[in-house]
Amino acid sequence: MSTSPAPDALLGPADIRELAAVLGVRPTKQRGQNFVIDANTVRRIVRTAEVRPDDVVVEVGPGLGSLTLALLETADRVTAVEIDDVLAGALPATIAARMPERADRFALVHSDAMQVTELPGPAPTALVANLPYNVAVPVLLHMLETFPSIERTLVMVQSEVADRLAAGPGSKVYGVPSVKANWYAEVKRAGAIGRKVFWPAPNVDSGLVSLVRRTEPIDTTASRREVFAVVDAAFAQRRKTLRAALAGWAGSPARAEEALVAAGVSPQARGEALTVEEFARIAEAAPDRETPHASPAPLASPKRKDSE
Repeated sequence: MSTSPAPDALLGPADIRELAAVLGVRPTKQRGQNFVIDANTVRRIVRTAEVRPDDVVVEVGPGLGSLTLALLETADRVTAVEIDDVLAGALPATIAARMPERADRFALVHSDAMQVTELPGPAPTALVANLPYNVAVPVLLHMLETFPSIERTLVMVQSEVADRLAAGPGSKVYGVPSVKANWYAEVKRAGAIGRKVFWPAPNVDSGLVSLVRRTEPIDTTASRREVFAVVDAAFAQRRKTLRAALAGWAGSPARAEEALVAAGVSPQARGEALTVEEFARIAEAAPDRETPHASPAPLASPKRKDSE
């Protein structure tokens, strides 16, 4: 491995503000930009993510490079995906100036993360990112679907979103993000992040969420698309029983009940009580569904965008 970076290679509050001033960057609410200005926080994120020296890490929304530099201290390679023209243009120079001995281990993809279907270099093994709260869930699900090589993920998101992603059946905040994230991974809260480590300081608290990809996919003959269709229908009217909520999906309340009974799920249950495995069983029992020949179903097209 290369020589260790200098202790002052990471960005502090003064560095962040100076960089922003030089670039004429003002964090925008539209893109949910809040830059981390505390070196201890980004190092803590890297430790919590359990980034290893052989990891190929993909980072979404690197901003001015705070977390990027911390990841480069430990990982073998880092690929950053940045949509902002100015930030994308400046980041390689920041890496070269502050961590020249690792610059050849860094790659930039100037794109909307939701449109990314391939990355340069070796397949990513980890995803570590400070995700803008307004696109956090769809971006996370898109990356997990598109890059099955990602084994471990740690994302920093709005605390409320963190709670929803990590919630289990029966929780008041258990919903679409919870089930869809659990389709791919074991999900748990991995800590809280204070507001003062950001510039500008957000009006909401932030949390870390760890996702460790399942070693074996959900045992089902239903495709991800089929399962997610049931999930979306069940939570679109979450106060209704599944018999009623899935009526549109099945074609009628009676056909929904037939599918639920066949899946071993009570028609009087609600979506918030079901595991991802139970949603998969319901998808398998869908009316008029042709029995597939292969199990488990192959991954769907990465161009699919899953929303909350």
